[in-house]
Amino acid sequence: MAEKQLTARGAATRQRIVDAAADEFSAHGIAGARVERIVAAARTNKAQLYGYFGSKEGLFDAVFRASLERILDVVPIEASDLPGWAVRLYDEYLRRPDLIRLATWARLERRPTGHLVDDADRLDGRKLRFIADAQANGTVVPGDPFDIMALVIGMSMAWSPVSNVYAASSDEPVAIHEARRELLRTCVARAVVIDAAVQHPSGA
Repeated sequence: MAEKQLTARGAATRQRIVDAAADEFSAHGIAGARVERIVAAARTNKAQLYGYFGSKEGLFDAVFRASLERILDVVPIEASDLPGWAVRLYDEYLRRPDLIRLATWARLERRPTGHLVDDADRLDGRKLRFIADAQANGTVVPGDPFDIMALVIGMSMAWSPVSNVYAASSDEPVAIHEARRELLRTCVARAVVIDAAVQHPSGA
């Protein structure tokens, strides 16, 4: 759906809808989300919601796209420090567990296999180029850059809200999070960094 030219008031209303929808979708999924609850939380009405997004599915698309863009902006990849990137992802999942839940609902309800979004909507091109450059420089192990990225992200999600083993919480003691960060940093370095002992000296 083509974007409207919004007034400041309209943009604020649209953002309230996106924020309310993020909470609703992350808690209930696409099928379980209710437009009535979203517009009540956003202090607006259905007419405005449908005017901006067209449908509940279109609203989910906008919310999910915004969540992907947030991860890209807040946790940019550094191919020279993939272990550090994994740790920053871990921290972002603690701050915004709803982002992982949104991705999980998209996987469950829309795309059980393959990429979560259409190729035209993927935002991982920059990450893959950075990893490929690091491989060419001899600092990251050989392999498909996408698989390297997927492996690092998967390791960063070991304690995420969708873990089938243990879901971490920001309420846990700081020492526990520090221990996990150090373990994650070490394991990612050993898995994908060439000469991890040099790239990640003890205590770095």
